[in-house]
Amino acid sequence: MKHILWVVVVFAFAKAYAQGPPITADKPIMLGGGSFTTKTLTEIRNTERGTAVYVPVMFHYLPTSNSLFAVHLPYINYDFEGGASGSALADIKVLGKYQFYRKDATGKTFRVVAKTLQSIPTGDKVDLIGLSTGFYEGYYGIVSGYETLKYGISTEVGYNWSPEATVDEFRAKFGVGLPLLKPQYPNKQVNLFFEYTSSLFTERDWYQLLYAQGIQYAGKNITFDLAVQLPLIQNLDPTRELNYSVFLGTRYTF
Repeated sequence: MKHILWVVVVFAFAKAYAQGPPITADKPIMLGGGSFTTKTLTEIRNTERGTAVYVPVMFHYLPTSNSLFAVHLPYINYDFEGGASGSALADIKVLGKYQFYRKDATGKTFRVVAKTLQSIPTGDKVDLIGLSTGFYEGYYGIVSGYETLKYGISTEVGYNWSPEATVDEFRAKFGVGLPLLKPQYPNKQVNLFFEYTSSLFTERDWYQLLYAQGIQYAGKNITFDLAVQLPLIQNLDPTRELNYSVFLGTRYTF
């Protein structure tokens, strides 16, 4: 009986935490109600225009097991050709998520959440899309995820709307996560992530398809992330083309 109980505990824990959240994508899997997560995901973005370093401090709280509220307080440093440079607070972001569908089965789960991300125009007007535009933006999307003990798949489709800036964007994301270690307790896992981001900027008639290769260490309640993002397709102003982005992150849940 003791051995059976141990197997059940290990399986349940592995089912919930075998894979940490994606790095550049999102995930509908939520922890229990009342949990709190602090996290950061630094982005070093190098474009033909110059380099920006974006460092957000994020506070995520789950009032219930199917809802999430978060505040992102970001710092940014940028250095562009032509002399434009600076260090300042970027656009503060407020995140809300609600999980409205969940179906669990033995060793797998499928979930869907509604998501909104509100960007408050506290940053410099440097037209760093997604980081610091200095204009209000409201993003509305649907995130879905299917996860087993052997792999995880996440998708996201949404629209970013800004009434004053020309950064309206139809966004789609797709990611696959692969755990490299067998499920174990206490939880210890190394995950590989393969993530795609498709962005159509409707007002500028720009299109960009990006690919991110990431690796993650997930412990009992902490994760460490590393990813490199590269462009696959770019139809932008030549001065805005992405050369690469590097992501460095960590998160702690308690």
